[in-house]
Amino acid sequence: MDHDAIILGGGAAGLFCAAVAGQRGRRVLVLEKADAVGKKILISGGGRCNFTNLGAAPENYLSANRHFAKSALARYTPRDFLDLVERHGIAWHEKTLGQLFCDGSAKQIVAMLLAECEAGGVDIRTGQEIVSVARVDAGFVVEANGETHRAAALVIATGGPSIPKMGASGFAYDLARQFGLKVVEPRPALVPLTLGGEDVLFRELSGVSAPVEATAGKAKFREAALLTHKGLSGPAILQASSYWRHGEVLRIDFLPDLPPDWLSERKAKTPQASMAQILREHLPERLAVTLAERLGLSGPLQGISERALVQAEERLRGWQFHPNGTEGFAKAEVTAGGISTAELSSQTMEAKKLPGLFAIGEAVDVTGWLGGYNFQWAWASGQACGEAL
Repeated sequence: MDHDAIILGGGAAGLFCAAVAGQRGRRVLVLEKADAVGKKILISGGGRCNFTNLGAAPENYLSANRHFAKSALARYTPRDFLDLVERHGIAWHEKTLGQLFCDGSAKQIVAMLLAECEAGGVDIRTGQEIVSVARVDAGFVVEANGETHRAAALVIATGGPSIPKMGASGFAYDLARQFGLKVVEPRPALVPLTLGGEDVLFRELSGVSAPVEATAGKAKFREAALLTHKGLSGPAILQASSYWRHGEVLRIDFLPDLPPDWLSERKAKTPQASMAQILREHLPERLAVTLAERLGLSGPLQGISERALVQAEERLRGWQFHPNGTEGFAKAEVTAGGISTAELSSQTMEAKKLPGLFAIGEAVDVTGWLGGYNFQWAWASGQACGEAL
């Protein structure tokens, strides 16, 4: 064998896994299709890389097996990665909700990963077009760019099809199926939702943003929502999108901080005020006017019955949208679904049916929330695999 392990994909998970294995004395080859490694890292967090989240825990991940991520996440924590960042002298800061970013540039994270790979003697090759991958004897043979590479272990770290303009594809799933592994149907996640039908009216409010609580299924997220010319976006919507399914309702609480019966109490205090006037105090002008019109309550509050006010409050707390789809993989930050966790060891990321074959990162059916969680999964799954190679 030319190498102990061949890692397909030079993204966050692939590079981290390579560094861990290389520094354990393994001969590692990384093959990356793009002309440079870490391209998704470079565009993340507005170019500053939201490299982890201090609160990362199994409940922040979506998977057909919600327990699968527990082992890797417990063994490699956000603090562990932060220690590495600090050892490399990278300045960082915390934004809201435990999100950690570089003070400088995402390029620092890529440089750190490359330095760690160099310390492990990892061979990294870019611009690699994989022609074939085969199981031969007790190892694997990869044909790429006219060369043949052999190794005892093969790691699938090519991610999912989100952001195809970065070269993303479903290659990981094709390879998994080739070796008999099941794949949970991939779908766009952390993605804007599109509106049609009666909801089209809200598309006219493109650019308007407000803090809300968005609910999809049993998942609730309190952050900002942004109305767009196609539908709904913003952190709260992107989070909820991972849990939303076609045909389901998305509910938005436009006034999550107001107490129960606030409208009735307001009527008693300012009976001459209109619904639009009151909503303007809590929401952007255009949104307040639109919601008041849709509620169909005009004139001063004193002329509106208590029952109508209760119904209006209930509607504002759970405004129903009926998205007709998403903006697809082109705008999705990550992919939900992927190589089934039922096929893999949660300890090592190795395929149960095929020793020597591993899958890590976004290629696996583990999808994190928005805010650094997916990077933490890349580091944790890469560490678990790197230690097993």
